Amino acid sequence: MVYYAVIDTNVLVSALLSKKSDSATVQVMEAVFEGKLIPLYHRDIIAEYNEVLHRERFHFQEVTIKLFLDAMKQFGREVFPTPTGEILLDQDDLIFYEVAMESQQDSAYLVTGNMKHYPVRKFIVTPAQMMEILDGKPAE
Repeated sequence: MVYYAVIDTNVLVSALLSKKSDSATVQVMEAVFEGKLIPLYHRDIIAEYNEVLHRERFHFQEVTIKLFLDAMKQFGREVFPTPTGEILLDQDDLIFYEVAMESQQDSAYLVTGNMKHYPVRKFIVTPAQMMEILDGKPAE
């Protein structure tokens, strides 16, 4: 079964910073590269990834940033969401939420490490919950 997900920037950054290959964030990104998880994106999401990954404090190499951005576009699907009018704690997160909402016909998920930034919805999951879903275990 193929799963679709919007991957929040914090998940991507955590995966790149992780020293543990078995961390849930790393596993989520591996699932993208393995074709088990199709990332959903919008140009604003790619722009945010690009901006955040280039922050000096992370010290990511340009080749690593390019690899991840290219992978998201190559393995992913671009979505053009309808505005929801939702008010979030951080309105910069709205595009992630709206892409996931627009893709509910595909049972898409929003994978985030910042659950408090979004409303409580069954399709908004942590990286660990996404891995349970991919492994065939029911999400809690």
